[in-house]
Amino acid sequence: MPLDRLDDPDHPTYGMGQAAELLDVPPAFLRSLDAAGLLSPARSDGGHRRYSRNQLDRVVALRTLADDGHTLASASTILDLRADLAETTEERDEARRERDTALDERDSARRERDEALGSFD
Repeated sequence: MPLDRLDDPDHPTYGMGQAAELLDVPPAFLRSLDAAGLLSPARSDGGHRRYSRNQLDRVVALRTLADDGHTLASASTILDLRADLAETTEERDEARRERDTALDERDSARRERDEALGSFD
């Protein structure tokens, strides 16, 4: 359904002017991020850049790190590493949940077995 895209943070919703205004940055800053390969906005049929909410969040984070003294390239690397860490942390947490479920199932099966064997005494 087309309205589902309104809730999709990856849907390219904002044009260059809107994005620049929302972020309070000059359009040239957004173009420079694209030219440097640090942000790859979608393109409309007419070739205009279209930005998603997630991309706007990335621009804010890049700008914040740049304001703290990082180059844009190092800021991009930091954001990529943070994303990798978050993904790895989620994978680890999921593995722990699966392990805990398996241990609970094993312990339950052992109790059932012990109860069943105990009824033969």
